Amino acid sequence: MRLFYAVFLPEDVRRALVEAQGKVARYKGWKEVAPHQLHLTLLFLGERPEGDLEDLLALGHRLGRQHPPFPARIRGTGYFPNEGTPRVWFAKAEGEGFSLLAEALREGVAEALGEEALRAGGDKPFKPHITLARRKAPAPRVPPVVFGLEWPVTEFALVRSELKPKGPVYTILEKFPLRGEHGREQEESAGERPEDH
Repeated sequence: MRLFYAVFLPEDVRRALVEAQGKVARYKGWKEVAPHQLHLTLLFLGERPEGDLEDLLALGHRLGRQHPPFPARIRGTGYFPNEGTPRVWFAKAEGEGFSLLAEALREGVAEALGEEALRAGGDKPFKPHITLARRKAPAPRVPPVVFGLEWPVTEFALVRSELKPKGPVYTILEKFPLRGEHGREQEESAGERPEDH
């Protein structure tokens, strides 16, 4: 099964991004991502055997317990690649928690399944973004769009992607609430230690 970890967006953020997608909708060369599929990929795993699922779900729950919710922002748009002919138009996402979670997922997957399980994602540096449209044929760039979007990221998910003729179909296999309990447990246990005499 084709899998990835991702953060999905609250309704108000999604609505604003869908409105921005209207800027490329007039050009046939761009294909917008369907509104319900707008997401931020934390780690792409590619095809994985079903036997990996238990470890991947356990990792998601463990990291959810360790990482607290965090604020996220979207200020503007960009292209991949930035120079030459772009293939992807995206919204840039900001939030320290994205990189922390992505790195923890990479480490956790490598530990549980080996470095081989990270090959599908390539070795490009992690850049938090939400793909708005993909370029399928010659079409012009659109001017940058400026946003003022903020929201609290409170969960992430393990997602199955099935490639269909009309486009990928995403199924959320499980959501992992961000609780940050690990840090609190450490603070509490530190506070419970008897005083040194």
